[in-house]
Amino acid sequence: MEKKSDTGDKIAIDNLRMLSVEMVQKANSGHPGLPLGAAPMAWTLWSRHLRINAHDPKWFDRDRFVLSAGHGSALLYSLLHLSGFDITMDDLKHFRKFGSKTPGHPEYGLVPGVEATTGPLGQGLGMAVGMALAEVHLAEKFNKTTNVIDHHTYVLASDGDLMEGVSHEAASFAGNQKLSKLIVLYDSNNISLDGPTSRSFKTNVRQRFESYGWDTFVVTDGNNVESIDQAIVDAKKTDKPTLIEVKTTIGFGTPDAGTNRVHGNPLGIKNMAILRERLSWTADEFTVLPEVENYAQKMIVQRGRDAERQWNKKILELQDRDPELLKVLKKAMNEKTTTNATEGVASYENGAEASRDTSHKIIQSIASRMDEFVGGSADLASSNKTTIENSPLMTKQHRSGRNIAFGVREFAQGTILNGMALHGGMRVFGGTFLVFSDYMRGAIRLAALQKLPVTYVFTHDSIAVGEDGPTHQPIEQLMSLRVIPNVVVLRPADPNETIAAWQQAITSIDHPTALILTRQKLPVLSHSDKLAADGVACGGYVISPQKGLKPVGILLATGSEVYLAIKVQQALAKLGQDVSVVSMPSMELFEKQSVKYQEQVLPSEVRRRVAIEMGTTLGWQKFVGLDGSVVGIDHFGASGAEDEVISANNFTVERIAQIYQQTHSHNEIRLSVIG
Repeated sequence: MEKKSDTGDKIAIDNLRMLSVEMVQKANSGHPGLPLGAAPMAWTLWSRHLRINAHDPKWFDRDRFVLSAGHGSALLYSLLHLSGFDITMDDLKHFRKFGSKTPGHPEYGLVPGVEATTGPLGQGLGMAVGMALAEVHLAEKFNKTTNVIDHHTYVLASDGDLMEGVSHEAASFAGNQKLSKLIVLYDSNNISLDGPTSRSFKTNVRQRFESYGWDTFVVTDGNNVESIDQAIVDAKKTDKPTLIEVKTTIGFGTPDAGTNRVHGNPLGIKNMAILRERLSWTADEFTVLPEVENYAQKMIVQRGRDAERQWNKKILELQDRDPELLKVLKKAMNEKTTTNATEGVASYENGAEASRDTSHKIIQSIASRMDEFVGGSADLASSNKTTIENSPLMTKQHRSGRNIAFGVREFAQGTILNGMALHGGMRVFGGTFLVFSDYMRGAIRLAALQKLPVTYVFTHDSIAVGEDGPTHQPIEQLMSLRVIPNVVVLRPADPNETIAAWQQAITSIDHPTALILTRQKLPVLSHSDKLAADGVACGGYVISPQKGLKPVGILLATGSEVYLAIKVQQALAKLGQDVSVVSMPSMELFEKQSVKYQEQVLPSEVRRRVAIEMGTTLGWQKFVGLDGSVVGIDHFGASGAEDEVISANNFTVERIAQIYQQTHSHNEIRLSVIG
């Protein structure tokens, strides 16, 4: 015989199920299978454990819930509606419609209560790891006298999530960090889009996670609220991250339950009727029963308000006990706060330095001014020069450490950085070689989509890597990063431009930034100490002007090739060609400038232009025009000494001067390796 609370739970769960499938049916698009199977575990978590407050969705000490299986978004929107968030019944009826607040997959910043943009499987779990890491770091930092940072991160993950390689990377990292406040509910139904998971997946998931250092539990009946609740209670008691495997039936209650046919297709009128009958559901479409609304008000809404009231009392205690620490906390919680962290960094007047080395110095300056500045590298910190000196690694023993050892896990690094940025309270950066940015591209794309100010330090930026050969020499990566919307890519040409590039990165609030840095030394360019700050902020500027009133031609370049362009300029001057040199560290920033400014840098009447960059030529045509040329590389590099590889690819003063002289009657030149 059911207890009264069990009866209330069943009605609430069935209400969630029906709301979700009605959304899918009305949209004639979506995924009804997960909401029908996972509604009991989601309801149990939200009604008994999750500490959130719809009246203050950004309350800093709230629990975080990430629906890593983002295709089940209808369930999340139904939960948010029941929990009092600004998701109306009309919003539910417009599920997946253009311009609605209920898009096909959860979108951070668009939907109140959505903690992360999910849908690309596995990334939600990775971002949750970042959130949990942020929580323990901030707790160590601010819980000196009062526990003002004390919350959990919960994930609902699917079989598909745990197939993705990033889930292995992120879970291994989390286990090593012993992130005990990370709890993953695994919707274990043995079905993926194409059919049974046995077609491609025979992993013992619990043993896998245990090998990473996780605790695991199993709930054999995914409809048993009491068992799910107890598993979460037990998970909260461990000193490790926890995976709770919940055995469910995809599409529970439908004729196609337990098959892939119910994964991503509306149920249809006939099957909707059968589901209603099996659930004994008689309410009209898009109805929240009064008893369910009251139950949710008590179990979720009121509990969340009470939790935040208790937290506010702790904030008052901190005000009394340590007002200076509270000031630091409030600054960290203000996600729009930025600091002119490179102000006072000495500019360079002469000499030469690799931009990764200049970057290392700037990182120290930023770290000294921004206590919330943390980051790391994918096991390349000594090469990327990303270590914050005088700070330990962020580990179980040193939670307040500001250096993160991500291991050889570029994709997980990207997702974890996203999660930390989403959590708030810190400014994050991460590094690897530019060529390996491909491994984390999916995470970079989600950072851009979520408007997260993550900074990527990508070093070893060109064929100048030399002896490491074509596997480590980026060709297409630089331009491919530029085509991701809302990513600002900066390839500085000398130390002063590197300082200015970091300034752009550290003051960004609504986009990620990719810094493209060299291993080889870059000479300080004449006058860059005076021009770089404004020039880099504008994305492109004349670094070396022509002698006369107007140039007869223009050389455009980025990074190490700007110095080469100036040498070509000098050679052309001896031939009577008075050209200007434009440094263009960021195409994205340059294209945001006024037409008037762009015309000053690239006069439209000057059609004789040559762009020089050690990467693919694709993309430069919009700056050089139909009459211009692009000196680049549209093939893979080769192993050899730096100078030999560069020379073999025609990046020499003599060859580029020759190309300039030939540039006036054809579109571009594609170069091949000589010999």
